[in-house]
Amino acid sequence: MIYRVSTLLFMRRKELCTEFNFTLPRGLIDSQKRVHRHGVMRLATAKDELWVQQERKVQDNPAYGALIMFSRVISRLGSLNSVTPEQLEELVLRDIYYLREFYNRINQQSNTDIPAHCPHCDTQFNVRLELAGES
Repeated sequence: MIYRVSTLLFMRRKELCTEFNFTLPRGLIDSQKRVHRHGVMRLATAKDELWVQQERKVQDNPAYGALIMFSRVISRLGSLNSVTPEQLEELVLRDIYYLREFYNRINQQSNTDIPAHCPHCDTQFNVRLELAGES
């Protein structure tokens, strides 16, 4: 599978697209037992970073910062127009890892190809990184 972002950065009416569609491998199950897998994440801002650092839960447990950040940058998940850190606590680790990878990919805008080297034939080539869970 090749890494895909449904709405790649592009210029539209001289406006930079800052939201990206994603699909979680498992999904968030709400109190009515509905599964929410398809979502939209926006690019993070410096204000988001500052907000995360000021949160008491993050000061007590730095690992909680990812959940706070995700709750700020996920603008939609399934039929939910926003998500809370407490809701995200219920995600399986596979989904958390996916969100971390997706967040890093869209915010760093890095190349999805990484250089590789075959130790057997000494060939140099590129390997395309894939996001687990995208279908």
